[in-house]
Amino acid sequence: MTVRKLIEEYLKEARLMQLATSVNNQPWVCSVWFAPDKDLNIYWISSETRRHSQEVLKNNRVAGAIVLPQTPQDKPRGLQFQGVAEELSGRKEILNAIALYVGRGIFSKEKVLQFMKDSETPHRFYRIKPTQFVLFDAVHFPDNARQELRL
Repeated sequence: MTVRKLIEEYLKEARLMQLATSVNNQPWVCSVWFAPDKDLNIYWISSETRRHSQEVLKNNRVAGAIVLPQTPQDKPRGLQFQGVAEELSGRKEILNAIALYVGRGIFSKEKVLQFMKDSETPHRFYRIKPTQFVLFDAVHFPDNARQELRL
């Protein structure tokens, strides 16, 4: 199985990621629910008042990590990435993000629309276009667990 195929499967199975942002040389990390598309882009919804949402607008270079549940006895597997993030503004892009997100079963469409219309903490959709993935997978690559995919 190819590294890309394993990354696609990993993204399909996982639901939660840690997102890292940085402004003025001060890093920040948070956890967000996400949905991938067929091109390995990663989407999430978040309040525009959150620190990570505000930081993406100031510095769109981000990184992240995704780990599926494991025990210490399991062979380690994890996915890290870096890329460029943006707030979505086009209607077509937003509708696509809603469909991907709802399709994952994280929230209903009604709940997503409620988040977006909330007058106190309106939510927006964001997309990461990864430039690199690092799959650490001792299950499929026991002799060289660190595998890279550059996009």
